[in-house]
Amino acid sequence: MKGSSISFTLCSLFFAGVASANTLNYPIVDTNQNQCFSSSGAMKSCPSAGQDTFGQDAQYQGNQPSYTNNGNDTVSDEVTGLMWTQTTDTNGDGKIDAKDKMTYEQAMKYVESLHTAGFDDWRLPSIKELNSLILFDGQDPSGIRNKSAKLDLVPFIDSRYFDINAGDVSSGERLIDGQFVSSTKYVSLTMKRDETAFGVNFIDGRIKGYGLWHPRGGEKTFYVLAVRGNPEYGQNQFVDNKNETILDKATGLTWQKGDSQQQMDFPSALAYCENLNLAGTDNWRLPNVKELQSIVDYTRSPASSSSPAIDPIFETTKIANEAKQKDYANYWSSTTHQSMRGGKAAAYVSFGRSMGYMKNEWIDVHGAGAQRSDPKTGDASRYPTGRGPQGDAIRIDNMVRCVSGGEAEFVKQPATTQRPSQSFANR
Repeated sequence: MKGSSISFTLCSLFFAGVASANTLNYPIVDTNQNQCFSSSGAMKSCPSAGQDTFGQDAQYQGNQPSYTNNGNDTVSDEVTGLMWTQTTDTNGDGKIDAKDKMTYEQAMKYVESLHTAGFDDWRLPSIKELNSLILFDGQDPSGIRNKSAKLDLVPFIDSRYFDINAGDVSSGERLIDGQFVSSTKYVSLTMKRDETAFGVNFIDGRIKGYGLWHPRGGEKTFYVLAVRGNPEYGQNQFVDNKNETILDKATGLTWQKGDSQQQMDFPSALAYCENLNLAGTDNWRLPNVKELQSIVDYTRSPASSSSPAIDPIFETTKIANEAKQKDYANYWSSTTHQSMRGGKAAAYVSFGRSMGYMKNEWIDVHGAGAQRSDPKTGDASRYPTGRGPQGDAIRIDNMVRCVSGGEAEFVKQPATTQRPSQSFANR
């Protein structure tokens, strides 16, 4: 979208049939990112049209997060219509630690037996329901060299409403072991052999497919939140507009049917969408990461359906991955993935295999539909074996699919606010 269009309302959208948030089955909660970042870190003010990194997440404000603590161990999300259990203290001992974590099967049985606040229709959330809670003013502590007993950071979930914790370091876990399990299983395998469930890590701000068995033995365990209400949340309703665009009636978003057909770095991705003129309009933007994740089809994968993890109503460019397999790309979002060392990376979603370098080979480590991050610019050849515990492939050049509509309004300079930090045990 051009900088001269300071804001737009739903009634001025060029596509018919787009509804307001309170009538949508699948309204997307904003990422809560209100700080602008360059390719090297935080900016004092947001860029103007034509400047590098113009059109990033913070400059388009959507459905702002809104929660109500119901005073009965539940929290209502006023945007999505979902009700959540308020705490991850599943054993009720007054503290949140490794003893509260559960295997996938234990989590499924646990939520089915819940009667919190007198309701008996609790369920384990799908990955799209769970991801509705993620907020990208959080700070990822991955790789930080801090040996203090406590570490203050902002988690990727609103801890003013939800009682959560990081990994239980006193039990041998890592600080970043804040994985919450969803009901959504990967339709293929990760690590070449592992049955896998998707989860959201509210400490490091990522979606990954997690093998159900721990690499050091035994079943992997996760934190658990239960959800109820709005059973249609996360279910897309795509319509081909017959003009190279796709409307999702569930979210109110209109998507580019095809993609950029070539991979590019983050500033170029922002510019591509800001300069796109398609279907008679230039009101396009690079989607934020929650908008982008909303169009993942978790029933599809390259291995199980020989397709990307997206509805075939879309057109998707094929690539060759690091293992020389026919595959599909990662797609840039406009959202900076902020770490405690700055905002040099941006979030992407893998619509093909989520590759990593493990045991001297490139394999699918986190599954199609994972959400990770890449440096915004640079030379990918500097990362010949990836980065991080699973050797996440670093590409830097990713594909682009633009979006328009929804509740997003252009804001030249958003008001910068910060949720309070939370103190976590670090050793």
